[in-house]
Amino acid sequence: MAKVVVYTLLATIFIIGVLLFLTPCKHNEAQSVEALITRRLGRRLQMPVFDPLVTRIERLSHEKESNTVEAVVKEEKDDDMFDEYFSQERRLNTTMRIKFLFPLLDGAPRDGYVSLKELQTWMMQQTEDNMGYRTANELELQDKDKDGVITFEEYLPQFSKEDIEKNEMGHGGAGWWMEQFKNADFDHNGYLDIEEFNNFLHPEDSRNGDVQRWVLRERMTGMDMNGDGKLEYKEFTQSAYEMYKEFAKFETEEDENVPTAQLLFAELDRDKDRFLVADELRPILHYLQPGELSYAKYYSTFLCHEADEDKDGKLSLEEMLNHEDVFYKAVHHEDLDDEDYFDHDEL
Repeated sequence: MAKVVVYTLLATIFIIGVLLFLTPCKHNEAQSVEALITRRLGRRLQMPVFDPLVTRIERLSHEKESNTVEAVVKEEKDDDMFDEYFSQERRLNTTMRIKFLFPLLDGAPRDGYVSLKELQTWMMQQTEDNMGYRTANELELQDKDKDGVITFEEYLPQFSKEDIEKNEMGHGGAGWWMEQFKNADFDHNGYLDIEEFNNFLHPEDSRNGDVQRWVLRERMTGMDMNGDGKLEYKEFTQSAYEMYKEFAKFETEEDENVPTAQLLFAELDRDKDRFLVADELRPILHYLQPGELSYAKYYSTFLCHEADEDKDGKLSLEEMLNHEDVFYKAVHHEDLDDEDYFDHDEL
């Protein structure tokens, strides 16, 4: 248990350090992403994992309640995947893995290089798959009657019927949770299937409009100074726009490509009433409340920056092989952080 806590703390410290000094995969100077950090602190950060084989090992470790990678590999000795990529000492050959994964990343176009966009697409897909896996596990754990769906009572049994009737809307109250549950319940049948449950557990990454509006209303609480449920221009510039600008600067790499507060406000204000409600803020949701997919996208920029030796904005196979530790050691936690489990071929 102590080891898990230590690695969790180290992982959190590492992420904060990464995001503080994150720079794009090109020549331009680094842009500040402090806004991202402040919004992510206080929540458990799910570190993006580059290699799906590493993810598979982690999952098997939890499923088999094994404490070490060595134990997992030993139990899976008949699996061709483990036989091919692990040595007799049960060390993962990261060189072979990168050589195997490189053509999968180099997809659009297939030009012998991995662009930042290709790496982002890959990392976001791994993250989305991992989110779905965790949701499936949580559904199986909480689905008491094993009917494949989740009711409010199954997931939040701590709330009595009296609590639900009182409908307390304060943060964490029964009404607050019920509102989020109903928003995720797309077909309004009173329970959540796995896709709806995934939206409930990961609202920042949801494509459900009701869930997105709920997230934004929650996010607007600290921005809406007069409490009228909408943002006037002054409130927008003092809060939402500053968050948006930091991310936009980071993405475009040039301040002049970021729209002014006045221009962005006018673009978002669809009904031209000079106020912004939650629904009108949906186009910039991932700037105001980034989820795991947004984090994976920005983490890809760190990976690219670290491995891009000639700063041409793309990665060659040689560059990735020269920086194997960036793609493997840096993203591991708990038992996977032990470098004894990793082996490197001579280049």
